Amino acid sequence: MAYWLMKSEPEEFSLDDLKSRPDKTEPWDGVRNYQARNMMRDEMKIGDLAFFYHSNCETPGIAGIVKVVREGYPDHTAFDPDDDHYDPKSIPDSPRWYLVDVEFVRKLKRVIPLVELKAEKELKDMALVRRGNRLSVMPVTKKQWDHILKME
Repeated sequence: MAYWLMKSEPEEFSLDDLKSRPDKTEPWDGVRNYQARNMMRDEMKIGDLAFFYHSNCETPGIAGIVKVVREGYPDHTAFDPDDDHYDPKSIPDSPRWYLVDVEFVRKLKRVIPLVELKAEKELKDMALVRRGNRLSVMPVTKKQWDHILKME
């Protein structure tokens, strides 16, 4: 099993939004970064766990845990001219963008703020806390995963 962190702006799609879905499952669409796309397309597997991170909000931080329930497949939003994530260079026969489906697992006991994550020496090598990292999907080591869960 691998571990991940997936960012979403709560005004766009929050952990509570995922929890409220009929099957508590949703496609993680709209990723438009090649490195993040490659991880979703090539590396994320069914059963992998990810931290659900609320970004670009008053208190950015890890809000909960989700599970990958469907491996990478073409992101249909790229094909729809009426969608905000439309990409005319991505076509069904040659998709440029991919997504995975995730399922709500649980909320953390509290949102763990980015400022606390940055203060932890055990997390100094985590992609999230490195300066200039703007990826919306990133790997998390088992050691980092376990440490963050102890911070709840």
